[in-house]
Amino acid sequence: MSIQTLIETKVKEGFLALYNIEIPTVEFQATRKDFEGDITVVVFPLLRYKKGNPVQIGNDLGAYLVENVTEITNFNVVKGFLNLVIENSFYTDFFNKIATDTTYGFVSPSADDSSRMVEYSSPNTNKPLHLGHVRNVLLGYSVAEILKASGKKVYKTQIINDRGIHICKSMLAWEKFGNGETPESTGLKGDKLVGNYYVKFDQEYKKEIATLVTSGISEDDAKKQAPLFIEAQQMLRKWEAGDKQVVDLWKEMNSWVYEGFDVTYKSIGVDFDKLYYESNTYLLGKDVIDEGLKSGVFFKKEDGSVWCDLTDEGLDEKLVLRSDGTAVYMTQDIGTAIQRSKDMPDVGGMVYTVGNEQDYHFKVLFLILKKLGYSWAEQLHHLSYGMVDLPSGKMKSREGTVVDADDLMDEMTGTARTISQELGKLEGYSNEEKEELYRIIGLGALKYFILKVDPKKRILFDPKASVDFQGNTGPFIQYTYARIQSILRKADFDYNVISSAAGIELHPKEKELIKQLELYPEIIQQAAKNYSPAVIANYTYELVKEFNSFYQNVHILGEENQDKKVFRVQLSKKVADTIKSAFNLLGIQVPERM
Repeated sequence: MSIQTLIETKVKEGFLALYNIEIPTVEFQATRKDFEGDITVVVFPLLRYKKGNPVQIGNDLGAYLVENVTEITNFNVVKGFLNLVIENSFYTDFFNKIATDTTYGFVSPSADDSSRMVEYSSPNTNKPLHLGHVRNVLLGYSVAEILKASGKKVYKTQIINDRGIHICKSMLAWEKFGNGETPESTGLKGDKLVGNYYVKFDQEYKKEIATLVTSGISEDDAKKQAPLFIEAQQMLRKWEAGDKQVVDLWKEMNSWVYEGFDVTYKSIGVDFDKLYYESNTYLLGKDVIDEGLKSGVFFKKEDGSVWCDLTDEGLDEKLVLRSDGTAVYMTQDIGTAIQRSKDMPDVGGMVYTVGNEQDYHFKVLFLILKKLGYSWAEQLHHLSYGMVDLPSGKMKSREGTVVDADDLMDEMTGTARTISQELGKLEGYSNEEKEELYRIIGLGALKYFILKVDPKKRILFDPKASVDFQGNTGPFIQYTYARIQSILRKADFDYNVISSAAGIELHPKEKELIKQLELYPEIIQQAAKNYSPAVIANYTYELVKEFNSFYQNVHILGEENQDKKVFRVQLSKKVADTIKSAFNLLGIQVPERM
C-alpha cells in the first residue's frame, strides 16, 4: 500500500472519529520545499463537510494521524495545509521492496478483463508519412504501451486509406508521366515515388485549369472540366467495377507504398498487431443501417436518404446513407467498429488516434454506436490531438511542401550529430557507435519534444531546441541515464547485495528521490486514464531533476560508509531503471554512454 493510500484511509477514519462525518475523498499535494513535511493534506475541500477553522481542523487531523499511523512522526499546519512528516524507515522499507523489481509500476492484465484496441497512423497510399503522421504514430504507440503497463491487453491497429479519388490521381499521373519507372529503377522508396506522382498530378491539373480559365470558363467549372480530373474519376469508377488493368496497377503501386511505410515504421520504432484496409471496409455498415431503420435508431427522408437524429444530445441530424444508397464515411466507420468487435471479441473499448479536426465526427460516431446498443461503445475514446507546425508554416501534400517523416528523422540525427560533435565527448567511440548514438539522441529528441506536450495542444516543432542537452528535453534525460550507467561501471564492489538501507539515516535528497520513485505506479495509471504520454514524459523529467540534485549534493562512490555507498548506488540504479522503463513507454531508447 502506498503512503498516500494509507493516509487517505486514516484521514477518513479520523474525520469519522473526530466529527462523526464520512468524507468521500482526500486531496493531496507535494509539500512545499520551504515547509517541513513529505506529503500534504489539503484541508480546504473538507470544509464542505465540516464547517470551521481550517487550521483547527488540520491540527485535529494531524494529532489523530500521529497517534494512529506509526509511519507519521510529526505534522505542521500552514493555513489550510496539513504537512505530514513520514518516518525514514517507511521509505527505506519501500525502497527495499522495489529495488530489484524489474516490472516496478506495471500491472499484469487480469484474465477476465476486456482488452483495448488502439488505432493510429491510418495513412493514405498516395504519399509518404509526414510530420503530422509522426505525432499520430508516436501518440498512438505510446498510449498503447501505457495502457498495457496499466494492466490492459492491447491490440495496435491501423486502417490504411488505400482507395478513392486521391489514390487514382497518383495512379493516373504515373500512367501518363512515369515512363514505367519503379522504386528499383529510381532508387526511391516506394511511398516517395508514388507521392511524387501525386504532386505531379496537382501540377499538371493546375496547368489545365489555368488553360480553361483563359478560354473564358470560370475557375469552379474549370476544376470539374479539366481532362485529368475527369480521367481520375473514370479510373475510380473502373476500380470500383473491378477493371483488371486498373486493379493490377492499384495493387502494384500500393505494394510499393507498403514497403516504404514498413521502412519508416521500423525507423521510428512502432508496430501493429492487425491491419485494416479501406478497400475492404468501405462497403461495411450498410446492413447495420437497415437494422437501425427497423429499430428506430435511424429514419428515412423523402428523398430516400437515411439519417440519425442526435438533436436530443445537443447535436444535429447526421447523414448515414445517401439517397442513391451509397455510403458516407460515417457508414464505413460504424461498420468497421462493429467488424473489429467481431474480429477481436475480447475488445471492450477502442481508442482512435485522429487529429482534432475530426472531433465532431467521433462524437457522432460514438453516440450512434451507443444508440445501436453496443456495450463496448461506452469505452470508446477519441485521442484528439493538435497539429504540428514548423517555423516555415503550413504543409500541403499535393504541393509537395510536406515534411517527410524519413527526412525529418534524418535531419534529427544530423542535428544530434552536429551538437554532439560540438560538445566533443565521444572519444573512443567507433564511427558505427557514434552514428547509432546520434540516431538514438535525434529520435529521442523528436519523440520527447512531441510527447511531453498535452495531446490536445498544437505544437510548433523546433528541431534544434529539441536536441538541447539542458532543460526538459529527451537528450537531457538520456544524458542523466548514461551518467548513472557510468557510475555503475565505476562501482568496484557488488552493489546487488540485499540493501542494508533499513538502518541508514536518509539524507533529505535520498528521501526526495525515493518519494519521486514511489509515484511511478500511480503516474502510469494516471497517464492511462488520461490517454496522455505527457504525464509519463514530465514525470520522468521531474525524476531526473531530482536525481541531478541528489548527484550534486550527495557523495555516491566517494562515500566512506560502505552501507551508505551501496545504498546510493542501488538508488541510482533504480532511478536509471525507472527512466528506461518510462522512456520505453514513450518509445524512446536510452544510450549506455553519451
